[in-house]
Amino acid sequence: MQKTCEECNEKIVGRTDKKFCSDYCRNAYHNRMNKDASNLIRNTNNSLRKNYRILQELNPGDKTSVAKSKLLSRGFNFEFFTSIYTTKTGKQYFFVYDMGYLPLENDFYALVRRN
Repeated sequence: MQKTCEECNEKIVGRTDKKFCSDYCRNAYHNRMNKDASNLIRNTNNSLRKNYRILQELNPGDKTSVAKSKLLSRGFNFEFFTSIYTTKTGKQYFFVYDMGYLPLENDFYALVRRN
């Protein structure tokens, strides 16, 4: 029984457990199968990366405060963060990896870096 490539249907030569005739076909097949999930993940990672860069630029040290309008003007998206830390007093810090922010009064945010 002759096996055929799952991508291009060409005859496969070689090992009996091969599914693809070449690396090109293997990559093309998996890229096609993962396309939808890859777009969502890529867009989410891009948003997280952008948020991280903004927090890093505005907080070069370990702590600072900044107006919400300044974050928004740079394109910060408050919907994308990687974790939430709740203090004993109930305050919630939102983190993008090791860079975090805490909502304060009057539309200000405390920016922190986790060590």
